[in-house]
Amino acid sequence: MPTLTVFTDGACSRNPGPGGWAWAVAPDGSTSGAGADPATTNQRMEINAVLEALRTLGDAHADIEIVSDSTYVVNCFRDGWWKGWLAKGWVNSQRKPVANRDLWEPLIELVRAHGGVRFRWVKGHSGDPMNDLVDRMAVEAIQRV
Repeated sequence: MPTLTVFTDGACSRNPGPGGWAWAVAPDGSTSGAGADPATTNQRMEINAVLEALRTLGDAHADIEIVSDSTYVVNCFRDGWWKGWLAKGWVNSQRKPVANRDLWEPLIELVRAHGGVRFRWVKGHSGDPMNDLVDRMAVEAIQRV
């Protein structure tokens, strides 16, 4: 089974403020999802986009590549931040509680249970059609709250 490539993005109008998240399957975005929160941050929306994509698509695909312009999300998995968080009881490298734990916990659980999820960073607002699509979808979702 080929790898499913899923682009994700989060957006926030003011930070904190109303926010939106979106995901779409490459190459054309014909399978997608989006949502919003009236009071949130851009980081929470970035995490939520991945969480919702995996909740929707995870069981049906063996290998999934998440493509995000969020270094926060990508580095968590690519650099293994989450392993340190678990080992230290959800404390970060500055010995402070991990921010957004309520979203990280279910996301990390899904990624670990799936076993075939990898992450790739893409520069935001750089002309990548799929990144631009999920950015537009996330911004449009904000208008619905």
